[in-house]
Amino acid sequence: MTRSWSTVPTDEERYRPLYARVLGLRFVNPGGVLCFLFFEGAVALAVLLALAELVTWWAVLVLPAAVAVMVKLNDMVAEVVIRSAAQVPEQERDRFRRQMEPVVGRAAVPATARALPGVAVAGEPTVRAVHPADPPGEDERWSDVDDRPWNADSRKPRGGDPGASGQV
Repeated sequence: MTRSWSTVPTDEERYRPLYARVLGLRFVNPGGVLCFLFFEGAVALAVLLALAELVTWWAVLVLPAAVAVMVKLNDMVAEVVIRSAAQVPEQERDRFRRQMEPVVGRAAVPATARALPGVAVAGEPTVRAVHPADPPGEDERWSDVDDRPWNADSRKPRGGDPGASGQV
């Protein structure tokens, strides 16, 4: 029994899980744990749903069959994809690979469009800091920032350690 498009050699076919052999999977190669989850997991889920009286007992037969149909359908779709990819000439594959290479270059970005951390762009070219490192000077005012991290009187942060300012 030789399959020209099979991804598993025929001498290794007997070591595949029974679930994969029964379904005749050629392109999808699930391991033992995945086959266990596909079949026994579907049966266990159907039994739990039936015991909770959310479904009838027919679900114990129907749910594993539905999972098997979906796995087989996935195998058939993989077959179509692999066969269609094999029909693409090598020249087209090389052209596609060249088109998908990343392009490295530089782009001119206007000064007003730059997004810097902690800076809000307001209006045209005016840029002002949302939370500056230094408090505003005596002639400047806090206009749009409500949570002022500095006192207007001193340059020390508000709510700091009382021992740090010399008070004990």
